[in-house]
Amino acid sequence: MKICVEIAEAAERLEELIDLALRDDEVIICRAGQPIAVLTAIPKADKRTIEAVWALVAEQRPTDGDQTSNHDDFYDDNGLPK
Repeated sequence: MKICVEIAEAAERLEELIDLALRDDEVIICRAGQPIAVLTAIPKADKRTIEAVWALVAEQRPTDGDQTSNHDDFYDDNGLPK
């Protein structure tokens, strides 16, 4: 199920939204009706410790191979916004 919530509501209902994300529901956070973020759960099959996850965050690397931090579609060859 897809769930869209405004930021203020998401702040009030964060624990409930996390439970929905753990159930594999798609939780979309919106600002003025425009989607700006998606709340997802770390896959249960992932056996990493929280220390390993924070180490990846510190290295600015995604927690799994399906994610990317590549923003080439937003910037030109000179690093300027398209």
